[in-house]
This record gives sequence, structure tokens and C-alpha cells, in this order.
Amino acid sequence: MFSYRHAFHAGNHADVLKHFVLVQLLEYLNQKDTPYTYIDTHSGAGVYTLDEKFAAKTAEYTTGIGKLWTRDDIPAPLQAFADIIHEMNPSGKLRYYPGSPFIAERVARDEDRLRLFEMHPADAKLLADNFRELDAHKAAQGYRPTVRGKRVIIERSDGFASLKALLPPPSRRALVLIDPPYEDKNDYRYVADMLKDSLGRFPAGVYAVWYPILQRIESRQFADKLKRLPCKEWLNVSLTTRTPGPDGALHSSGMFILNPPYTLEPLLREVMPYLVQLLGTDAGATFVIQKGAPVTGAAHERFTAEGKARTPVHSPIGKGSLRVRGQAPAGEERKPASAPNTGTRSGSRAASGGDATTGARADAGRRTSRPAGDRPAGDRPANSRAAGGRPSGDRPAGAGARGPAKPRRSS
Repeated sequence: MFSYRHAFHAGNHADVLKHFVLVQLLEYLNQKDTPYTYIDTHSGAGVYTLDEKFAAKTAEYTTGIGKLWTRDDIPAPLQAFADIIHEMNPSGKLRYYPGSPFIAERVARDEDRLRLFEMHPADAKLLADNFRELDAHKAAQGYRPTVRGKRVIIERSDGFASLKALLPPPSRRALVLIDPPYEDKNDYRYVADMLKDSLGRFPAGVYAVWYPILQRIESRQFADKLKRLPCKEWLNVSLTTRTPGPDGALHSSGMFILNPPYTLEPLLREVMPYLVQLLGTDAGATFVIQKGAPVTGAAHERFTAEGKARTPVHSPIGKGSLRVRGQAPAGEERKPASAPNTGTRSGSRAASGGDATTGARADAGRRTSRPAGDRPAGDRPANSRAAGGRPSGDRPAGAGARGPAKPRRSS
């Protein structure tokens, strides 16, 4: 349960993407006078030493912040993030890298509140120690808080479960960062369930989710599932630094933002090409930016997990027609169990969950009739027609509800 330590991965290309987006979200919230609450569900240690122990062993920072450190052509939106890293390393040597809690502490204002959760016993202690040292350093510099109350509260607890008690925040403004390690495949489900519950408690919040892009099915379907959550709008950005290889190393990651600020997309379109050029290692390096409103019900079924439109199932029933799921192929008639084989006419709409576009008609059918001599005169009332079409039992069943999530912790 406590095997993951973010220190092994501190400062890599995924951190650069995550923390650049985090800075932009915080700076947008700073534009309004009303205070806000920053909530970090998986805070980690807060600060990482890149030339010692875990980080030095893997040296993943060389794939991310190490490449950005010496550049003098950084785009303006990315400069604020780069400045924070330089401020933490005044000697000019890249040695310390801040995690999301320290970045939030640096960007947020005195009146804003930070609520940090971490379950790993070692990282929770390091997080508390690092903030005590930061407070002592500020006091030595003559800093005095300008507002009453404790600005930063750290808890060693499960961020998945603890978030409920904080929503909605007193000021009705909040940014929630969610970035579990996803070593357990259930983390994907925990995140989606927690977001659904959080949006029910506080629909106006800004929720930022970091996720790895891996070969496992849970990862490939993750962003598509988040697009169905009941938010006002969503934005999804991903960065790929190389072609996937047999080594299994992380090559791609993404940030999925629910209720994003309108300023974020144009900033991403300015910065992402630069990050691909800087951090990419082969021709497979690329980025993707998607934005939209929640996709639910039958509309969701019109798209694949990659966000592409599904191809309708064409049928030779008639030119340009679509065969609805459950409808008999051309040349065959579906016979109702309690009715004779009378004439039928296909006029039903595609059911929710079908492959066909909602509202498309299978409008070409077959009509049959008995010879005139086989029907006694007067046995058919005027303007009547035998009911046809598929029986009600052929309608696809709706998707079942997802069971409740089991809270867990990871860093």
C-alpha cells in the first residue's frame, strides 16, 4: 500500500506538465479578491532533493525540469513556473524541486487556505517537517501573517475520503488537485467516484486530475469516463515525450480539468508545442488538447474511448439506411411472438447505447400481404394496420450503476 514514493519521479516530464497547469489555475483564481481553498488529496513530501537518495537513483528529473533549467527562450506562460524553481535554487545549481503543496504555497495569497492530505507515514512526516522549516525561515526573514487562522493544515489521512468534509468550502471557491500514483488499477475508479460525489457537493469547484497514459485498459478509458461527469465544461491535455518502448517507462501523461478557466486553453496551445520540442526524444513526441461539455447517455455511445466518432452499422435494407441494434438483417423478418406474420414497417429510433446516431431512422422496410382470395371480405377494419416491428424484449438494457468506491490512499 505504501510502496509508491514520488521522490523517485520528482521533476520528470509529467511533473513539468502537472505543475505548469497548476500554476496557471492558481494564478487565475488569484485574479478575484475572494479567498479560495486549495486541496491536495495526495500531497507527497512537498520538497525533493534531486541529487540524493531516491531522485538521484532514477534521475528522472533529467527528462523534465533538467531540460528546462538552463533555457532562456521559455514562453511567457511557462516562465512563472520556471521562476519558482529558480527561487528554490538561489545558488544556480538545480538541487531542489518543489512538489504541488510548495508550489501552491508559493502562488496562493495570504488569505487563501491550503488543505494537504498524505497517507504515506514517511512522506507525511517529511511534508510536515518541510512546512515547519518554511515557517521558521519566513519568521527569520521578518514575515508576519496578515490574516487570522492557520493557513496550511496537513493531515495524515486518505485524501479520497477526507475531501467530502471540505466541500463546499466557506468562500465557495476551491481548487482540488488529485494525483494518486495509479499503481493500483482501482485508483482510476476511486478518482471517478470521488469526482462524481464532489461535483454533487460543490459543482462550481475547479478539479484538476493528473493521470498516466499507459497500456492498461483502465488508463486508456480513464479520460473518456471523466468526460461524462456532470460538470459545466472539461479540458484535457496530454504530453507524450517518446514512442512507447518495451522498458515500460512512463512516456505520456495528462491533466484533466473539470470547470477549467477560459484562459487555460490558449495558454496551453502556446506552451505545449514548446514542451514537445524541448522534452521530446523521438518522432513519437506529441501533445493533445481537447475541450468540451459533458457527454452522457446515447451521445456518449457515439464516440470511442479515443474521442473519435463511431462508424454506424450500414445495412442493405435501403440506400443510406442504418440498421438499428436488434433489427433483423435485410431479407429477414422479425416475427412477433403473439402476432401472425403480417406487414411490418421499421420506423424506430436508435436506442440509447446503440452504435447508430441517435435519431437516425431505418426507414426502408418490407410490406407483405395475403392473396385477396385468402382474406374474407370485411375481416379487416378500415384504416387499420397490424402492429409490427421488434418485440419490446429486443430493446438493449441500460448500463448498470457502478458500485461504491472503496477509499484507499496512495501518494
